[in-house]
Amino acid sequence: MADIYGFDSFSPKQIAEKVDSIGVTKARLPLLSMVMLGILAGAFIGLGGLYFTIVKSDASLGFATQQVVGGLTFSLGLILVIVAGAELFTGNNLLAMAWADKKITTAELLKNWVVVCLSNFVGAVGVATLVFLSGHPEMNQGAIALTYAKIAAAKCDMPFWTAFFRGVLCNVLVCMAVWMALAGRSVVDKAVAIIFPISAFVAAGFEHSIANMYFIPLAMMLQSAGTVEVANSVGVFGFLGNLLPVILGNLVGGSVFVGLVYHIIYLRGNPEKRQ
Repeated sequence: MADIYGFDSFSPKQIAEKVDSIGVTKARLPLLSMVMLGILAGAFIGLGGLYFTIVKSDASLGFATQQVVGGLTFSLGLILVIVAGAELFTGNNLLAMAWADKKITTAELLKNWVVVCLSNFVGAVGVATLVFLSGHPEMNQGAIALTYAKIAAAKCDMPFWTAFFRGVLCNVLVCMAVWMALAGRSVVDKAVAIIFPISAFVAAGFEHSIANMYFIPLAMMLQSAGTVEVANSVGVFGFLGNLLPVILGNLVGGSVFVGLVYHIIYLRGNPEKRQ
């Protein structure tokens, strides 16, 4: 009966096995495919950031409404990644499961993370450049450009450990969204599974490294064009000062608190899963 109405889903143990096997495939993608899919993922997350900023620029909305509705719109990014297909650094932190299961080597794991993260950067900055050139930030009497400036300043001014722990919490929710999306059998299943964890991390103000690769460079472009005034902290050093702790936090949240925890629960001690 569950199959008739489409409510069937993969069990958590089946998801763990899927993540394990998918991790091997992802780690051994041809380099060009890995790069191109990584660029797409960075671009997709940038589009989610664009959608989010439109909501944040509306001063008529209350705080909670801005945060929650903004989170719902930002979910577009991961929906595009999962449904359309792309390689996202934060989601790929789940490759830690295949590594812990000794199905991929440390070198393969690190290669995937480095190549995908750099490719995500190219995609996110590429979309930021297109958005800048399109004049989109001038909408709403320039309120969107001002919102980018405020978002970037808040990120660049954030203390190291605050950014780190917000990165941890963010990627726990992102990887749980990816995990639950793998339980679904249809596009609707996957979208519903993604929306709540992603909107929660955005509403809570947690830090996503790839999203920051869109927000901060775009604010820097707007500053260089004289469109808006931004804080002195918004620059190359402020950008790197945000990315370092957020990337480290994302790694811990996704690979340790989701990937390795589920490995211990479902795969550790099951030698048949390594065959």
